[in-house]
Amino acid sequence: MAIESQKDSDLLKKRLAELARKAYERNMYVYTDFLGLAEQSLLHEMERELQYAGIQLQGMPELADDMDITERKIARFGGEEQIGYTEPFPIAALWIRPPQKKFAQDLTHRDFLGSLMNLGVERNRLGDLFVQDKEAILFCQEGVADFLMEELTRVRHTDVLCSFAPEEIVSTISLAKPEERVLQVSSGRIDACISRLYNMSRNDSLELFKQGKVYVNGKLCESNSYLLKEKDAVTARGFGKFIFQGVTGQSKKGKLCVTVAVYGAKR
Repeated sequence: MAIESQKDSDLLKKRLAELARKAYERNMYVYTDFLGLAEQSLLHEMERELQYAGIQLQGMPELADDMDITERKIARFGGEEQIGYTEPFPIAALWIRPPQKKFAQDLTHRDFLGSLMNLGVERNRLGDLFVQDKEAILFCQEGVADFLMEELTRVRHTDVLCSFAPEEIVSTISLAKPEERVLQVSSGRIDACISRLYNMSRNDSLELFKQGKVYVNGKLCESNSYLLKEKDAVTARGFGKFIFQGVTGQSKKGKLCVTVAVYGAKR
């Protein structure tokens, strides 16, 4: 569920508490639907309360878990120590592509997502969608994978094929390597890095914090003065995502040189 009001927030908290209790009492793994950043942030707020059940988050199949940069994730309650075994998250990777790419339209993220929504699939059953060169990789719940492979035959005016994505396709098409950038900033504050990276004024970056559009490691960041740490994953909704890799030096003018790995906007 999308969090649009305090009532939505309260309902989600209740639902998460119920799922954690079910996993603990029945000694079984229990999964949520895909959670957006705001929903994950709420889950992080409840971590201490729910940690008795064990909590994990994942956004893509385990075959590519070591490079999971997804934002939409499924939460799992239950742990191997309590239950005695482990099982993969019920996430499938689908490969959507035109049979003859050279005759296909230039398809955008909006085009692919619009066609998926037209099939009547709820957004919370779909994870991240990565688009590149007229093709797309979609992460979705296993329960809707067969339906999508059968029903998704067209995106805009282009015929498409939809099948399970081989591991090498997930690696090379959906997850293009990030661009490494060196920024000169006045400090390691998050607003300084966002302003410099996305070429905006500090006032404009401040608006992102006021509007609740900045997340660090999946948690809502309300402090624009937060000092970034190595490996912090920062998302500025509408602009993209970057991984802070640390301070690498100082310029002649006294500014810090920091390195970030930049991923493009995709939602």
